[in-house]
Amino acid sequence: MVHQTLMHKFLKEIYGVGILFFYYVKYIILFGWLFLRYGLEYKDNMIMNVLWVFCFLLFIKDMVYKYVFNKSYCDENSCSSKR
Repeated sequence: MVHQTLMHKFLKEIYGVGILFFYYVKYIILFGWLFLRYGLEYKDNMIMNVLWVFCFLLFIKDMVYKYVFNKSYCDENSCSSKR
């Protein structure tokens, strides 16, 4: 029982860190990787390729939510742009 609780806490921490990481770093990786790759001739790196594809998919998801579904991540009263 204790082992399951610790594992559950650990997985929640990893999930939270992943959300925060990709929320703040998504655009840096998305555009920075292109600049490094084609502007500064950065060598091929499989990990960065996978991260870039993941960030690109997150970017596409954000655009679909914003422009196709007209959804927002915040409540109607809390969005500063809708005041």
